[in-house]
Formats: sequence, C-alpha cells, structure tokens
Amino acid sequence: MANVNLARAVALVVPAALVGGAYASQYLGGLFPCEMCWWQRYAHFAAIGFAAAAFVLPAKRLWVALAGLAIAVSALIGGYHAGVEYGWFKGLTECTTLVKFGAGSDPLQAILNAPIIRCDVVQWKIFGISLAGFNFILSALGAGAVFTLLFRKKA
Repeated sequence: MANVNLARAVALVVPAALVGGAYASQYLGGLFPCEMCWWQRYAHFAAIGFAAAAFVLPAKRLWVALAGLAIAVSALIGGYHAGVEYGWFKGLTECTTLVKFGAGSDPLQAILNAPIIRCDVVQWKIFGISLAGFNFILSALGAGAVFTLLFRKKA
C-alpha cells in the first residue's frame, strides 16, 4: 500500500507543479500559451482530478493509473509539440491568439493588438530545450514513476 500512496502523491505533485510552472511562465514571464500548450495543460488538469479522486474514492489504484495515463498523454503531446517547434514535422493546429477586452475598450482594437502565438515557434528555451520539450521530459519521467511505483512488487 505504501507504493500506491507514493504513486498517488507523485501523480498529484507532478502535474500540479507543471501546470503551476506553465501559469508562472504565462503570468510572470509573459509567455502566452499556444493551442498545443493548452492541450498539454488539459491532460495535466485531468491528471490532477484523477489523482485527487484517489485520495477520496475507493479503487485508489484505478484513479492513480488514470492519473499516470493522463500525465503520459501530456508527455506525448509535449513531445509532438516540441517536434513541431523544432521543425521535425508539421503541426495539426492553426495559430492562436489571446484577446483581452477591457471595460470601455474597443473590441476591434483589442483583436488587432492581440499577440499571435504560433505553435511552431519556440518562445523560450534553455540548453536547447523548449517548454514543450521540458514538459515531455518531466511528464514522461513522472508517468514512468507513477507506473513503476504502482506496479512494483513488494520485496
């Protein structure tokens, strides 16, 4: 049972930390998410929900496994997104934009002044790895840890 509890904690902490980092880069760092960035976040939101369910509902292993699967989905999307950013393959989406309407502001001007966020352009990277690449790496490691802990035989 100790492995399940640790897997449950990892399944909650990993996506929460990655979503927290994504929001910090958006609101503190000024990096706006593209459509594929949101797809990665959606998978993490699901993982957080499944992991939270494992704390309050029976069948803890099922909820933890679903959380691990959602983290793995985010890793796959992150890997695909990184490949699109690096030009390894073509993306599936159109570019997105963030439009903010303020009270008394001109909606047309807000649309025209909104930044265009392209899915195929790296906004930030370190050591040659983009945020999507880091999501791929950290989510894959997190999902691997969840499943390793969940299915490890007791010694």
